[in-house]
Parts: sequence; C-alpha cells; structure tokens
Amino acid sequence: MPLILEGVVSTQNEDGSPNISPMGPIVDRELTKFQFRPFHTSRTYQNLKRNGAGVFHVVDDVLLLAQAATHQFSNAPETTPAETIEGVRLLDACRWYEFEVTSIDDSSERTSIETRILHVGENRQVWGFNRAKHAVLELAVLSTRLFMIDGAEIAREVDRLATIVDKTAGDQEREAFDLLREYIANYDGASPQN
Repeated sequence: MPLILEGVVSTQNEDGSPNISPMGPIVDRELTKFQFRPFHTSRTYQNLKRNGAGVFHVVDDVLLLAQAATHQFSNAPETTPAETIEGVRLLDACRWYEFEVTSIDDSSERTSIETRILHVGENRQVWGFNRAKHAVLELAVLSTRLFMIDGAEIAREVDRLATIVDKTAGDQEREAFDLLREYIANYDGASPQN
C-alpha cells in the first residue's frame, strides 16, 4: 500500500498568484520524492504542468486545510517567496518541501506527477492531532471528492465525524468542520477545482 502524507501544496497560477490546495501525495519513507495525483480539472494539475514546480507543506492547522479544500479563505495565508523555485511557501507550515516535476503521466482521469525534492525547511514541530483534527482532515478529503461519492454515503460520514468533533474539538476544529459541512450542503455537482 502507498504511504500518503496529507498536507497543502502551493503552486503558481498563470497570473503569478499562489494557488493553495490540499493534497495527499504518495511519498517514500525518506521523503525524497513525492507522487501527486490531481484531477485534470484542478488548478494544481494545470499549474504543475505549466510551471513544473511547487511547495508541499506539512501543517497541523485543520482550518487551513478546510479553507484550502473549499477555496474559502477568510484571510489569505501568509506566504514568503520559496527559496529554489518560482512560487511561495506558507509561513505557518510546520515543514515544507520545494519540489520540481520530473514526469507527468496524464493518460487517465487522475494524473501521476512524479517530483524530486529540491529544498526542505522546518519552521516548528507539529503540534499534534486529536480525534477532531483527524475528523476534519477526513471531511476535507471527502469534500474534494463529492462529485464521485453517493450523497447518502456522504451524509452518513458527516454524521459519524460530527460525533467525534462534538466530543473532542476545540474552537479551530469546530470552525473548520462547520465550514466543510456547509460547503458539502451547498455542493453544486462541479468537478474539483483544487
């Protein structure tokens, strides 16, 4: 089974602005190369195909993950220029990995983008995850797959995860969960845009 590391990737849009999206690349244990698998409709795919570089961030801020999954940022995350590529990194990331694309196979609905790590940085240790943070992470992943999952299954999962959040969440986790729940309730059937 592949090892998937959930986080946030920043890529550069055509106009030079940053695109910040959740992403779970397949990684090796040494974290020397990542395989991204975005959908063809996503900005991340389009940006990586055009620019050939990005920054993957390990974060413990589930509100940031929820906002990235829904592209509903109350305040844009603070960024600074990346060191080895054209683009930005998030200031509040625990760790970041600047990478370049080494190959793209876009022959199926989900592309396979192989990368090589160019630069690694660390800002702080991961705070840690409680059950509510895990529940928000699961709901954030689910919110990027609404176009391919049955509505009844989604409703059951939201209810199951809400129980965990109700029991173990702090303010940040509750805000993130509510944002995702509202996004799911108002979903219009569009393909993913992250």
